[in-house]
Amino acid sequence: MPITPFHFGPGAALHALAPRHVSFLAFCAANVAIDVESLYNLVQGRHPVHAFFHTYVGATLAALALVALFWLLRRAGVALLPGLTLRRVAIGAALGAWTHVLLDSVMHHDIRPLMPFDAANALQGIVGLGTLHLACVASALFALLWMGGRKLWRLVHARRSHADQRPAP
Repeated sequence: MPITPFHFGPGAALHALAPRHVSFLAFCAANVAIDVESLYNLVQGRHPVHAFFHTYVGATLAALALVALFWLLRRAGVALLPGLTLRRVAIGAALGAWTHVLLDSVMHHDIRPLMPFDAANALQGIVGLGTLHLACVASALFALLWMGGRKLWRLVHARRSHADQRPAP
């Protein structure tokens, strides 16, 4: 299924671990952009469904296009999310594009991730589909727990700091 949300789990985990460095929005945008090709191929009845943008070369170009679009929007003065930097977008888009190819390489038989250098796909079927989906969901749950735990830690620490600053009676 094109534009699967399973891809977003690893992105959420990467963002949770490095929120100042990885844009989750760019990660997701790269995944969706890459799957537009698959959707188009499915609608048109073209094979392979997972073609150029499902290679590391194509995915890298898709990520670069997203970064360029972000840069152009910023240059044009379009208001974007605060704190969203070119570096965060570039890292998020690259990680999104490359993990997309990696995950789909395990799952789909028609992917040739190393084209034009190699027509093989050594990762296809290396783990079962259920295991792959479970790992993606587990990474999303990890992200939620990690970010929730970090938020709770900050709240407790802020209350403790506030209590320490009160004048003694």
